[in-house]
Amino acid sequence: MSCTEALEQLFARYQQCYQSVLGEFPRYYAEGEVSRCILDGEKEDPVQWQAVSREMPASFANISEALSLPLHPDIEHFYGHFFAGPIQFDSPFGSGELLQVWNDKDFEYLQENIIGHLMMKQKLKQAPTWFVGILHQQDDMLTVDNLDGSVWRERPGENGSERLADSLATFLPLLSPRVAPAERYQEHSGTPSTASHPGIFNSLKRMWHNLLSKR
Repeated sequence: MSCTEALEQLFARYQQCYQSVLGEFPRYYAEGEVSRCILDGEKEDPVQWQAVSREMPASFANISEALSLPLHPDIEHFYGHFFAGPIQFDSPFGSGELLQVWNDKDFEYLQENIIGHLMMKQKLKQAPTWFVGILHQQDDMLTVDNLDGSVWRERPGENGSERLADSLATFLPLLSPRVAPAERYQEHSGTPSTASHPGIFNSLKRMWHNLLSKR
């Protein structure tokens, strides 16, 4: 099974769980950001969403060229084929959240942060990885080893500490959808976020907090 197929199956399980438990699709505070995955008729936050396939898969070739670094093909399989909200999950290694792309602006922000992450890994003389999510315990990142595609637990600024799966295709089936009401993300100060874009922006701010506090 490919990474794209495993992700598509996870979306189906996620949406089915929400419909079984809450009688509706997952909800998300979009803060006015439009997306093709918002269900028709949804206007007020939190909106219901359903993962939708992109008409044209997105490419990370610009990052590969900019950094002279071939990227593992799973990065395009994971981030480039769908528009969707974040996936909340439980798993044998803890609860967490998988990042997904809400709209084209979200994808641009994602690329900027992946470049920043890869440049930081170069600066620290560490093997290149790219992130796919976050574990709620201590805000550890879920990252993919760019060389072999394996999935790791990684603390920002450090090497991966625990190998979780050989690939995203084998990692995604390990996740169990976590059904919960939508929540607005909070800044570390405890005040509501005023960021103009709520999706990957807020998730990544939480992930980078540990690293920034060390600098």
